[in-house]
Amino acid sequence: MPDRGSGGPSGPRIRVGQPSRRAKTLLLTAGVLAVLAMLFVMFAGFWTDWLWYRSVNFTTVFTTTLWTKAVLFAVFGLLMALAVGFNVWLAHRLRPPLSAMSLEQQSLDRYRMGIAPYKKWLLLGVTALIGLIGGASASGQWRTWLMWVNGTSFGQTDAQFGKDISFFAFDLPFYRFLLSFGFGATVLSLIAAALVHYLYGGLRVTTPGARATSQATGHLSVLLGVFVALKAVAYWLDRYGLAVKSSDIRGQDDWTGLRFTDANAYLPAKTILFFIAGICALLFFTALWRRTWQLPMIGLGLLVLSAILIGGLYPALVERFQVQPNQQAKESPYIAKNIEATRQAYGIDDADISSFEGAATEDEEVELTDEESRELRDAVSEAASIRLLDPNVVSPAFRQSQQIRGYYTFPDNLDVDRYENADGEEQDTVIGLREINIGGVPERNWINDHFKYTHGFGVVSALGTQVDYEEGGGTPVYTESDLPPKGTLGEYQPRVYYGEQTTMYSIVGGPQQELDYVSNDEEKLYTYEGNSGVALSGTLSRAAYALAFGEPKILYSGAIGEGSRILYNRTPKERVEAVAPWLTIDGDPYPAVVEGKIQWIVDAYTTSNGYPYSSRTTLGDTTQDALTDGQRAVLAQQDQVNYIRNSVKATVDAYSGEVKLYEWDTNDPVLKTWMKAFPDTVEPRSAISDDLLDHLRYPQDLFKVQRELLTRYHVTDPGQFYSGSERWQIPVDPTRDGEEPVPPYYLSLRMPGEAEKSFSLTTTFNPNNRETLGAFMAVESDAMSDDYGTIRILSLPASSSVAGPQQVQSRFNSDTQIAESINILERGDSEVEYGNLLTIPMDDGMLYVEPLYVRGANTNYPRMRKVLAVYGGEIAYKDTLEEALDTVFQVNTEGEPPADQPEEPPADEPEDPPADEPQEPETPGDLPALRDALEDAQEALETLQDALRRAGEAQQGDGGGGGG
Repeated sequence: MPDRGSGGPSGPRIRVGQPSRRAKTLLLTAGVLAVLAMLFVMFAGFWTDWLWYRSVNFTTVFTTTLWTKAVLFAVFGLLMALAVGFNVWLAHRLRPPLSAMSLEQQSLDRYRMGIAPYKKWLLLGVTALIGLIGGASASGQWRTWLMWVNGTSFGQTDAQFGKDISFFAFDLPFYRFLLSFGFGATVLSLIAAALVHYLYGGLRVTTPGARATSQATGHLSVLLGVFVALKAVAYWLDRYGLAVKSSDIRGQDDWTGLRFTDANAYLPAKTILFFIAGICALLFFTALWRRTWQLPMIGLGLLVLSAILIGGLYPALVERFQVQPNQQAKESPYIAKNIEATRQAYGIDDADISSFEGAATEDEEVELTDEESRELRDAVSEAASIRLLDPNVVSPAFRQSQQIRGYYTFPDNLDVDRYENADGEEQDTVIGLREINIGGVPERNWINDHFKYTHGFGVVSALGTQVDYEEGGGTPVYTESDLPPKGTLGEYQPRVYYGEQTTMYSIVGGPQQELDYVSNDEEKLYTYEGNSGVALSGTLSRAAYALAFGEPKILYSGAIGEGSRILYNRTPKERVEAVAPWLTIDGDPYPAVVEGKIQWIVDAYTTSNGYPYSSRTTLGDTTQDALTDGQRAVLAQQDQVNYIRNSVKATVDAYSGEVKLYEWDTNDPVLKTWMKAFPDTVEPRSAISDDLLDHLRYPQDLFKVQRELLTRYHVTDPGQFYSGSERWQIPVDPTRDGEEPVPPYYLSLRMPGEAEKSFSLTTTFNPNNRETLGAFMAVESDAMSDDYGTIRILSLPASSSVAGPQQVQSRFNSDTQIAESINILERGDSEVEYGNLLTIPMDDGMLYVEPLYVRGANTNYPRMRKVLAVYGGEIAYKDTLEEALDTVFQVNTEGEPPADQPEEPPADEPEDPPADEPQEPETPGDLPALRDALEDAQEALETLQDALRRAGEAQQGDGGGGGG
């Protein structure tokens, strides 16, 4: 009986479920479109990257990197595929003509028959997959390849082998890559060949008789011989690897280089094992003729036994019976090599270390004559420009008075630079940019976020050494402020399209105008006139960016038209990192007004992990301090390094986004190597203008790395280094919660013995496991100075009891009168915040100065209200720096109130400064009553201050000058 629907013998047959020609066409079209869409997705990322690099004029970086990756991928992928594919093909050719009759072979027949029709395609598929994996792994080694091809001599040789350091920095990493690639190809070929031999009967597990045919034996023996030969090469390279090997010596696990056991046991052992492995490899090759594994297995057993006895047991015996009984004497020559290499690799070999002793450095009372007191007091202005404005505290004050609108912001940590005052003298200046804050836009939508609110506006700067006591007390003295900006910086392009806070893309220059700034409640509009960014002039570009940013409106929005350009990669660090992917980027770019433009200055480093005998450091850990956050973290290509140079100074124009790289260290072989790999990307040092040079400074992250190394490597005597008796440690920041190291501070100061002040980056050290002061370190940070980069260290004697930063802070906190005054200041909603604790070396002692800020009730910004100071045994807690200095140097100015009695504030001041700390009564019995009276008076004063403050803020709010 015929099937229903198929027709009878004489009727027509109806096809059920067969697609029509039209449906087939539609399916084919959909498939083609899907493939095209996938290809476009892959193409979009490549195309947008190309457009971006072209927009910043660094296309050679893009093309060089791309072609290097592509060539490495193709060459090594093809080599891997050929190696594995050839051995699979050869194993198939060497299969026995007939399979042995056994259950094992009968079960394998099913698999052989199943893959027989697809053998060619299976071979191609497997080898292609392995080639892709091998090529992808090799393309990731593009930096290693470029450094090997373009390697430049260091002009120095290592202490053990007499080879140029470039061999360890540039050549050895590439040789190790080739070796690891060879191991990978050999192991994969061995596994693949063994599987094919087993599948086709060349290897047998349960079949009676010989376990392997002669053909399989010869083939696998050659592959094992290649593996053992590569192992011999590895032993030879391991000899040189000892010079960059990290080990543990007395708890220092980053100690690098050969030690006594390495030089006298491991080094000869590696040489012996090299020859044994070579002989063993030859024995495996002889199996081609002997068709037996007897001799190769004997050789392999000898190699394994030798590796255990010569490579393991013998060095352990040398360490146990020769080194440990007299370790210091045995290791001293190698410690000396490590000290010398480490100091050279980190640029600390020329550090000027001098002893520092003075009568007033002891933590005790020092009686001074009036003349001596006056001389010391007068010497302070020559010793340092004491910065009262802490750039890491006062950002809220900048926001309160200079943010102007909620869609502007300042970074949490401002920067310190130098600018000339009206008299032409350089002054330490706290500076920040008024950047755009998308989170503060009144109404969030796509147009506002990406077309209207596109840029910040203007520089705000304030004197670092002065505060304004007139406007509420302790507020910044601005040298550049307001909107539009005015001040001492002259004319410059104030618009900030590129900044640390600018992380979103913007589309500018088209029909949609941007908000420039607001003046007298009137919005000023602007159209971007620069040539930065990528032009959205074609449908292809718009589609690519719509896909790249996941925003389809870019493709069809009418807000994009003639002249529209898209700006992205807008933070200074990411722009420099993109155009120079071989550099490590300092975590703290800073702005400067240079030749009428706002320029971000970015310090960049060349690094290596292959400097022989130089100890390693972890950049992420070493550069961490109490102020480091995600925004200020170093951007490192490799975290573990044992060589670093500040070889490049980079600038990013805040308006145009233009990136320039300048050669700074003209003797750095690593930089020369990268300049050969990427020619014409780094401009010569002579191209740096004097105006820009005046704002360059010594970078913080390099300084932090160097100070960490100097806690140990200030010692050059191997015996002292081994004992660790002179080791220092970096103090914990006493002004902040947590256990993070104290940050370094920029400060203009004169080191004892120097003629005049200079802009410096400073830090302190404690002796190991103590809180007293062990040393003070400063590096010349003025790029205009011939001494730029000179490290000067004042080392205190081990017997010194000079208070360190933590002890000084403890003295402030434990002083009864200071504690009582601070308790009064913290009443209600007020909060006390300590500023930077500055350490200033005087010719006869150490001066500590610390501003104290108060966030008062109904205010959200800090104002400097007190100054704390310590010199010798004297401690001061005063309203002004002058009063504090007068007190610690025991000076009273003639005809003025005594130093411990601040002058009355002006009558028209909006609020009185906090009451002075209570004076100690003549008799202890009067103290409680006096305290009660002071507290009652203070409560009444607080009430009056709150009322005055609210009235003043209400008046300011009516004037439109708030932070809305």
